[in-house]
Amino acid sequence: MPRSKSSKAWLNEHFKDRFVQQAQEEGYRSRAVYKLKAIDDKHKLLRSNMSVIDLGAAPGGWTQYLRAKINDHGCVVALDILPMDPIVGVDIIQGDFHEESVLNELLSKIPEGGVDLIVSDMAPNMTGNKAMDVPRAMALAELAFELAHDVLKPGGVLLIKVFHGAGFDDLLKHARAAFTKVVIEKPEASRARSRETYLLAKGYKV
Repeated sequence: MPRSKSSKAWLNEHFKDRFVQQAQEEGYRSRAVYKLKAIDDKHKLLRSNMSVIDLGAAPGGWTQYLRAKINDHGCVVALDILPMDPIVGVDIIQGDFHEESVLNELLSKIPEGGVDLIVSDMAPNMTGNKAMDVPRAMALAELAFELAHDVLKPGGVLLIKVFHGAGFDDLLKHARAAFTKVVIEKPEASRARSRETYLLAKGYKV
């Protein structure tokens, strides 16, 4: 089947993208890794021996970066509804953690005392209809926020993809009540036309 003009334009843009090229050169599975790297470089999120949950992890670019930064003594659990190729030293779970069985598997993989950091790059399949896409995206952000309440250590950190629109202000309000510092970041690798930003919440209050 011949490609449409829009799909050809997307492919041309994709392969000319410097972050795509850099990811290929550096052995990362996706350009998205440079969103996490930029936020980490700015806010110093990662250190050796941390315990981390990576939500919406496939294909694994963020997971690769996390594993390398926290070294072999830390704990990384990656979860996605899509299959993901193995990464040495990472527990990978395929499933929807909104389902009890998947959540229980996730909880069984993390240290008893909780985790230091939750990162989430989860997003729904976008339709282009803002009225549908934004609420679905915010629902995923809220799920990550709920998980943080269950498993983050005191002083822990949450980084989640969010989309501006209905529900954003409420989520921001709740984050400011639960954490000592909350900022919104738009990394350079996040395409300008995308509505995505990242909510970074540090210093979890139990």
